[in-house]
Amino acid sequence: MNKYFVVTLKLLVFLLVSAPLFSQRTGFINSEMIRNKLPDAKLAEQRCQTVVDEWKRELKSMEDKEESLQFEIRKNRLIWSDTEKQKADKELKDLQNRRLSYATEKFSPSVDSEYDRLIMQIMGPVEEKIFAAVQEVAAKEKYDIIHDQSIQPLAYVNFRYDITLKVLKLLGVDVSVEEAEQQRKIESDARNDEDRRREASQAPRGRSRGTSREAPPARTEQNLNPDGVNENEQIQIRR
Repeated sequence: MNKYFVVTLKLLVFLLVSAPLFSQRTGFINSEMIRNKLPDAKLAEQRCQTVVDEWKRELKSMEDKEESLQFEIRKNRLIWSDTEKQKADKELKDLQNRRLSYATEKFSPSVDSEYDRLIMQIMGPVEEKIFAAVQEVAAKEKYDIIHDQSIQPLAYVNFRYDITLKVLKLLGVDVSVEEAEQQRKIESDARNDEDRRREASQAPRGRSRGTSREAPPARTEQNLNPDGVNENEQIQIRR
């Protein structure tokens, strides 16, 4: 199955490259985790495995026939006639060729094997569904490239840019437990502490609405007579 998955996700990375080289926003997914948690993917893999197990049983049956005939040839080599020996050797050769041809037809990676066609038929629709979900999340989050950590291990990743759980949520999978774990990883990453401090320092600072300046005291008018004496005080003195 890995052959088809690798081709699909390499195509995904290629299609998501839409921005100039130096302005690319990069994220990543874990496609193996997506398949392990997606019910449709698990069901499709079980169907594939059932067919593959049947092929393996057929190959085992062929091998058992070869071993049985080889035992008979070794046991009767001294008492068989030349005609009987030739007949047994030819039968053994035919069994070996038949088994090799069957294995090549079913599993050979160098030809268009029945295994590859089986994967395309059963897993193809599931892979297309995952592919579409990754594209939708990447477009919404404005990513230009998405790496698959299952295929290409990364030396360091900041889980702020892991969209695996967002893809699973879009596909209808409950990932509440995994989201809590991812948040813990994000908070424990020192790089994210630096980003938060930088964002806080760049935030605009405005005057708090809770504070206000005190109004200056009101000025009291005074009535002065022509001599410059306050008339109110003069009245009080006369009284």
